[in-house]
Amino acid sequence: MPIVRFIDQSSGQVLEEVAAEAGDVLIDVARFHELPLHWRCGQGTCGTCKVRVEHVGQPGTVKVGRKERNVMLRAGLIDAAMAAAEEWPDTADTWRLACHLTLGEADWRVLLPPAD
Repeated sequence: MPIVRFIDQSSGQVLEEVAAEAGDVLIDVARFHELPLHWRCGQGTCGTCKVRVEHVGQPGTVKVGRKERNVMLRAGLIDAAMAAAEEWPDTADTWRLACHLTLGEADWRVLLPPAD
């Protein structure tokens, strides 16, 4: 059972530490625990649920779907080269959409950005 620590990116303060299940979608975990993760659609089209994630196994690579890549490009969070790549660097500096992230067995630190 992974432990997810939600961190305020500005202050570094741990907002909440919760137990989750492998296979849970990150945005659902945040919403269930009423955490300040900003979102509008929950379907990967608006780009407001952007986060940065730290976990064991980084750095590495991760497969990213076309929908997430297009939304991130439109939001100005990635460049055209990254939008064309099916695999991205899996690092704590890489923006991802919480509605596209499924938890595995490892613990995660999720950095929540300030509201736009």
